[in-house]
Amino acid sequence: MALRNFRTSNPAFTGYFWEDKQRSGSKMSVAGVFIKSMIGIIAIAAITGYLWTLNEDGMPMRWFILGGMLGAIVISVVISVRQHWAHILVPLYIIAKGIFLGGFSAFAHRNYPELPYQAIGVTIVTFFVMLVLYQTRIIVVTKKLKSIIITTVASIMVVYIISWILSFVGIKSYIWGTSWVAIVFNILASIAASFALLLDFDYIERYKNTAPKQKEWIATWGLLATLIWLYVEILRLMQKFAIRF
Repeated sequence: MALRNFRTSNPAFTGYFWEDKQRSGSKMSVAGVFIKSMIGIIAIAAITGYLWTLNEDGMPMRWFILGGMLGAIVISVVISVRQHWAHILVPLYIIAKGIFLGGFSAFAHRNYPELPYQAIGVTIVTFFVMLVLYQTRIIVVTKKLKSIIITTVASIMVVYIISWILSFVGIKSYIWGTSWVAIVFNILASIAASFALLLDFDYIERYKNTAPKQKEWIATWGLLATLIWLYVEILRLMQKFAIRF
């Protein structure tokens, strides 16, 4: 069975990006994806820390959040149709995400200084737990499991999109509050993001030493997208617990 037939919930890991038209030259490696991802994480952390200091000096973060989010979306769309530009666009995506996360995390950092660090810790632990579960095959990424995760993630994204659209007409969705319904939704979203990591691990493993070296940028983009989503969900959940209790 061709590797490109395998699918994942992360749009960065669709078969479109992995059509190997270059059979020669260096191939994608796990080490390459890891190094690029770590550099991206360090860059995001540096941007986030800088925006925290600006927020503490009184600068509002609203436009940073909106600008970073829209920038990341636009860049992601461009990457999806111009994958050969990934080595340029993925660093720009990292900057945009750093701006978004810096603004988003600044509110929690200002009101609950330890909360972002705790969310980072939980995200790291979750990442390694899911990696161990995948490597030891305690959880086997079967076709049925993929379908369940993809359906769950897609449903969550639809709810977010509808809620975002409704906000423009003054309707506040239940998922943004601190009710138990909102908390349960956040928990489900966090679990979905965690399991999405399994699909990403599986896809990267299938294409290591097979896809062209340049595809490491696409893999990095996808993995960071999942990790950032997981961190945002965990931080939002912690904020709701902090406010409620």
